[in-house]
Amino acid sequence: MALDEATSSLLAQLAESGQPPIHEMDPEQARGITAALREMYGPGPDMARVENRSIELPGRSLPVQILVPNAAPRGVIVYYHGGGWVIGRIGEFETLGRKLADKTGCAVVLVDYRLAPEHRYPAAADDAWDSLRWVDAHLDEIAGARVPLIAAGDSAGGNLAATVARKSAHTARSGDPEVSQQVLVYPVTDCDFDNSSYADPENQLMVSRDAMIWFWDHYADAAQRADADACPAKAGDLSGQAPAVVVTAEHDVLRDEGEAYAKALEAAGVPVRHRRFPGQMHGFFTMVNVLPGSAEGIDYVAAEIDRHLSGAA
Repeated sequence: MALDEATSSLLAQLAESGQPPIHEMDPEQARGITAALREMYGPGPDMARVENRSIELPGRSLPVQILVPNAAPRGVIVYYHGGGWVIGRIGEFETLGRKLADKTGCAVVLVDYRLAPEHRYPAAADDAWDSLRWVDAHLDEIAGARVPLIAAGDSAGGNLAATVARKSAHTARSGDPEVSQQVLVYPVTDCDFDNSSYADPENQLMVSRDAMIWFWDHYADAAQRADADACPAKAGDLSGQAPAVVVTAEHDVLRDEGEAYAKALEAAGVPVRHRRFPGQMHGFFTMVNVLPGSAEGIDYVAAEIDRHLSGAA
């Protein structure tokens, strides 16, 4: 299926701006892309409570934003934003976070993990795990009760969500968090740049093969990419994990690895709900109020979270 009309129009608009592709920019220039897109999203739904906090950890302080939609949230979603581990700040994902909170009735915690290349692997993975542990320890404070904990993210954030979901299932330390559900939106799960979705010329859009190579080169060296915390597909054991929701886009270089990971989870006995969105490109989910596909994707994820929480209850 061809790209939908709204996506084609957005890409044409970006092309007219004369902006170079991501892989020809330096990190600071690339960070300007998501900062500029933020203005297009709008403010998002009102919340009952919004808090900007800092998690104090040895040698670093980790900012988080807590979005609470009502007096008694059904769950808490820890959301890791996308951006290839190089770009993106939580303020640029606040509208998405508000939408998810409003649609699901869950509190959403946006995590401002450290970015590469200033902080290379495993900094982002460490921050993802430490922030999940902090949220788990503060569930009563955030939601008023020990509600289910959901790990979610898009793209590189989907990579981090997959990583913490696996660690949650395989750690035996007392007090470590228990993830109830994982939501992986076109996640980075591997580093094979030669599969069919990477090679497809129709998928070389906002995030291309060259862009993903650029992101990986800033984040982790070749040896580190063999680690399961960098590439979830490299994990030898995927069993015992929380049920997964996996979203992929038809026109996305990451499509094949996301779908392969969904199948691998299912083969390991993990309940998986997967949907490929036709006519959509990488990044569609977060483009709230810009691409109609975003609303459809958010509605799908919200319905799957509702189905899970209703069953858990």
